[in-house]
Amino acid sequence: MKDAPENLGLDYDPVRHPEGCREGIDCDRWVIRGARLRDPSNGLDTTSDIYLGGGRIVGIGEAPGDWPADTAEHVCAEGHWLIPGVIDGWARLREPGHEHKATIATESAAAVAGGITTVVMPPDTIPVLDTVAVARYIKRRAQLAGRARVVAIGAMTQQLDGELLAEMAALDAGGCVAISNAHYPFQDLRLMRRALEYAATFDLQVLLQPLDPSLSARGCAHDGAVATRLGLPGLPVSAETAPLAQLIAMISETGARVHVPQLSSAAALKLIERAKADGLPITAGVSAHHLWLTEMDTDALDPNSHVIPPLRTIRDRDALRRGLAEGLIDTVVSDHQPHEPDAKLAPFPETEPGVSGLETLLPLVMKLVEEGVIDFDRAIDSLATRPAALFGLSDAGSIAVGQRADLTLIDPDAMWSLDSTGMASAGENTPFAGWDFAHQVETTWVNGRRVFLREP
Repeated sequence: MKDAPENLGLDYDPVRHPEGCREGIDCDRWVIRGARLRDPSNGLDTTSDIYLGGGRIVGIGEAPGDWPADTAEHVCAEGHWLIPGVIDGWARLREPGHEHKATIATESAAAVAGGITTVVMPPDTIPVLDTVAVARYIKRRAQLAGRARVVAIGAMTQQLDGELLAEMAALDAGGCVAISNAHYPFQDLRLMRRALEYAATFDLQVLLQPLDPSLSARGCAHDGAVATRLGLPGLPVSAETAPLAQLIAMISETGARVHVPQLSSAAALKLIERAKADGLPITAGVSAHHLWLTEMDTDALDPNSHVIPPLRTIRDRDALRRGLAEGLIDTVVSDHQPHEPDAKLAPFPETEPGVSGLETLLPLVMKLVEEGVIDFDRAIDSLATRPAALFGLSDAGSIAVGQRADLTLIDPDAMWSLDSTGMASAGENTPFAGWDFAHQVETTWVNGRRVFLREP
C-alpha cells in the first residue's frame, strides 16, 4: 500500500489539517497572482489576482478591505489557468471494507493530484453505507486524511440487497448527498417504485445504474464481434436499455429526480434524450474511459480494459461524445476502482473490473477539448458546474466571492506522459499508461488550503 502523503510536496499533519479549516487556528490565506481565471458558469475568463481566506474566496482583482497582507502566502501563476475544483460524482475509495486495495487517505491524495477537490462515494462499502454511522465514519476518515472533500451517497435498500428500504430520509439528514443502490438490482420492481416514491416525497436525489442481472450475468465484454472472436462472455446493450426503459417509466409516474451515473451505449443515450425531451427529471453521466476506449481495446485481453459497463463499439463511443458535446450527458466521472495487482493477473473474464481513474479524469476531458470534441465551457460544466448542482453543493463548482476556495491550477502548456508506477493512487490499474497529455495540474486548493503542489 502506498503512503498517501508522499509525492505531494507538502508537510502532512492530519491533526492540524482536517478537511476544512478553523478560522484563526489553521486557515491559510493565499494570493494567487496573474492566473487566467476560467469559470464559464459565471462568464469569468480574465487574468487577475484572487484572494483566499477563511476557506473562501474573499476577493477577485482587489483584496478585501481587511486583508492582512503580511500574513498571506503568495503564488505567481502567470501563464496558468485557475479553474473550479473538479467534482467526481462516482468514485470508490475502497474504505471501509477493502483497505487491501486502497484507503480514503491514498485515494483522496490521488484525487487532489488530479485536480479533484470533491469525491462522491457510492454506498457499496463494507459495511454498506445504509446507516448514518457509516456516513459519519467516512467523513471523519476524509477529515483525517486532510486532502479532498469526500461526500457519501446513502443506500436505497438495507445491505443493498434490494429487499427492504433503508432509512433514506435519515441518511439525507445525516449528510448523504444522494441515495443509490449502486450496481445492485432491486429484487422486486414494486419495491423500486416505492423507493422512488419515497425519494420524491423527500425530494432526494437518486442515482441508479441500469444493469439487468440476468442479461449481464457472467458478461465481461461488449456482446459483439470482438467478444465472439475472443470467446469472452458478452454483455449486450439490452442489459442497459431494458432496465433504463423501466426506470424512465417509473420516473414519469413518481416524479423522482434520478441521475444515471454511467451510460455506455448510443441506444441508452437515445432513451435519455427522449426522456429529457418529455420533461422528465432525469440526468445522465459517462465515465471518462468510455469517451476514449472501445471494444477494440479488449482485443489484446488487457485486464485494465475490463470494466462494467463494458467498452462498446466506436459508434457507441462517438454517440457518447456527441451527447456530452450537446449537453445531453450532464457529467463525466472517473468511475474510480483501484485494485491490488493480483486482482488483474487472472484470465480476462476472471479479473476484477474497474480502472484507477482519479488522476486521469481531468486530463482525459481536457484532451477532448484539445482535439475539438467538446469546448472548454462544456468540459468545466460537466466536471464542476453540473455535478455541484446535482449533489446540492451550492458552495462549490464555481469561482466567485463567497464560494468555497476549491480551486485547481493548471499549466496549459505542459506536456507529460502517464506513468502508472508514479501515480498517487494505491491502484495502478489504468489502461492509459504511456498516453501523452497536456494541461497538467500544478496546485490544488481545498477549502482554502493548498493540499497538492507538484514537485518540479
